[in-house]
Amino acid sequence: MRAPWHFWVIGIVMLLWNGMGAMDYVMTVSRNADYLAQFTPERLAFLEAFPGWAKGSWALAVWLYVIGTLLMLWRSRLAVRVLFSGFVFLLITTFHNLILAEVPATQTMTAFEMVFTVVIFALAIFQIGYAEFMRRRGVLS
Repeated sequence: MRAPWHFWVIGIVMLLWNGMGAMDYVMTVSRNADYLAQFTPERLAFLEAFPGWAKGSWALAVWLYVIGTLLMLWRSRLAVRVLFSGFVFLLITTFHNLILAEVPATQTMTAFEMVFTVVIFALAIFQIGYAEFMRRRGVLS
């Protein structure tokens, strides 16, 4: 089946969005001083305290969403599974941030960051749903 026009628009927007998440991850873990200057000292301390498994979960969430989006644009039905896997790692990372962290993320986040976290989850779920919708319509094979 031919891909509808919105498939390409949404796919490219998804790739840009997930690319921004990947850039955030790379700039944070590579300790880019200019990038980290935007964070409060409390937020930096929170990020420094991440255990290795939480950093790994964050990496998997970010990169699985990038790969899942690329798979969707290549019209592979594997995109749905990869995006869902990324969502599982997003949940694991968020569980660490909100429940397991010595200082929960909510104590270091600004109101904007809290809203942004909700947006991240909403778009993550949307991406899975949209890819599944395209799979069921025969656009992804």
